[in-house]
Amino acid sequence: MNRVYKSTKREKPVSPLVSYWRRLDKPLILAALLCSLLSIILLYSIWQNHIISSVGASYYRTQLLSCGLGMVCLLVLSAIDYHKIVRLWFLYAPIALVLTLLTFTALGHRRAGADDQAWLNLGFIQFQPSEVLKLAFILTFSLHLAKDEGNMNKPLHMLLLCVHGAIPTGLIALQGDYGTAIVFAVIFLGMLFAAKISWKYVLAFLIAIPAALVVAWNFLLGDTHKKRILVLLHPGTDPENIEYQQDRGLEALSNGKIFGVGLHAGKENYVSVPEIHNDFMFAQVGQALGFVGAVAVILVLTFLCLKIFLCTGVFSMLFIHCVMNIGMVLKVAPVIGVPLPFISAGGTATVSMYIALGLVVSAYGHNDKKYRVFD
Repeated sequence: MNRVYKSTKREKPVSPLVSYWRRLDKPLILAALLCSLLSIILLYSIWQNHIISSVGASYYRTQLLSCGLGMVCLLVLSAIDYHKIVRLWFLYAPIALVLTLLTFTALGHRRAGADDQAWLNLGFIQFQPSEVLKLAFILTFSLHLAKDEGNMNKPLHMLLLCVHGAIPTGLIALQGDYGTAIVFAVIFLGMLFAAKISWKYVLAFLIAIPAALVVAWNFLLGDTHKKRILVLLHPGTDPENIEYQQDRGLEALSNGKIFGVGLHAGKENYVSVPEIHNDFMFAQVGQALGFVGAVAVILVLTFLCLKIFLCTGVFSMLFIHCVMNIGMVLKVAPVIGVPLPFISAGGTATVSMYIALGLVVSAYGHNDKKYRVFD
């Protein structure tokens, strides 16, 4: 007679640290760190080669510090159950709104050459509250959608969801930061689609687009913004030279050819582009590293987007940033001041992107099929 013996061995309990390490999405984190490393190297190169006189050593040092701080935030947030983070909305949402409203006071700061007053100047530090507001909006709106899952397509519930999306988008538009306002709108729409919005609302939205564009053109956009759009439709017909920055950006891209001029080619071998360290950093990627380097950056950013695809809010934010920034450099989109994630110079934007990835890693690591905030 055969006997079945049960094993008396017990599996060793896994320590919290080991469990945490296993939950970390290491390829995702590595991709973000590669982009940040490239950003620091490029900023150092811009400074060393004196490509732009206004870019000093503080830029690459700030980027290095922001990357380090962002990684700390990512690692801490990824260890916390995202359900707990979402439920604390009553703490961070009001703070984000108040910080944004302060930009309309004497503390608001308009950076040189910018069209918007979207920064806070606290004396010892300057930062952009809209980056905080983005994260707060993604968390609060995902909670709103999760709580309203069965009723969201009812007219009153849909109206409340639209109000939820319109408040932050409208505040940022009032700052004059239309690029970031578009980012908020895309996050809002992306999360609504992921939550299975009814097609009757989608159809109504599509029908309303022409009227919305007419209203925006006639009552919201300033002359400068209109001219930036018109020069894309009619290149070379710009008496005020508004397309100068984009023309220089394209020249810098072509200057890199296949493999780039390198990181230490000397000032005379680089094309100087206004804001090349910030909104036009992709032009410097192409110039220093060539077509090969530019394609490699696009592939890494694509990998990041695909890795976080199910976290709709963060995915929408990262994706639209990439599309708008690269489109701006390639002169297929107007100049609207949206940075390239992890690569453009900017401490606030860099830290906020790492925090967003921390939320993603937390969502994947603490996912409960019965209640998915980010799916």
